[in-house]
Amino acid sequence: MRLCLASTSPARLALLRAAGIEPLLAAPGVDEAATVAEAGPLSPHDTVLLLARRKAEDVAARIHTEHPRFHGLIVGGDSMFELDGQVYGKPHTPEAAAARWRAMRGKTGTLHSGHWVIRVDGAADTPGSTSVNIAAGRVAASTVSFSADITDDEIERYIATGEPLFVAGAFTIDSLGGPFISRIEGDPSTVVGMSLPTLRRLTRELGVEWTTLWNRHEL
Repeated sequence: MRLCLASTSPARLALLRAAGIEPLLAAPGVDEAATVAEAGPLSPHDTVLLLARRKAEDVAARIHTEHPRFHGLIVGGDSMFELDGQVYGKPHTPEAAAARWRAMRGKTGTLHSGHWVIRVDGAADTPGSTSVNIAAGRVAASTVSFSADITDDEIERYIATGEPLFVAGAFTIDSLGGPFISRIEGDPSTVVGMSLPTLRRLTRELGVEWTTLWNRHEL
């Protein structure tokens, strides 16, 4: 039983590795903007769950081609940050990241993290024969409070590192952005990009105990 991460996020990969799991990696071919536009107005909760599901389903549809004997779980994830009624994904540009940080300092927002897990049972004696049996999804949310004394110079220096440009909400808690965050309520791994307690509950719903997924040699 293996876990396949349907994501290119280094943070999600690092979380799984720290939790004892070396996943297979598959980049989902999902146009996120088009998917959301086609779905129409959605809440942050429904948006991250939809995108997590589409990513997992995209990888599940071709997993037997890339890994003919795959037997295990495919995990898709997506995150969005909500502040003052506005929803933010990745800023992509330094200008957008700077504007966000000036708006966030001294405030509290909510990081929504969607998870979708698909169990794929493949017949080991028949290469290429895989069947999707069951799936489950859930959204976790944690609130994040930012220090009020963050200076413009600190914002500029942080953005110059490039770290906040390609992460939801333009911040991290497990790297350079951590010192600017004063409080987190909820599961911290949710803010990193994937709630490990939520993922554990989902794997159990699909009949897989979390500890059976441990495959890192140092355990």
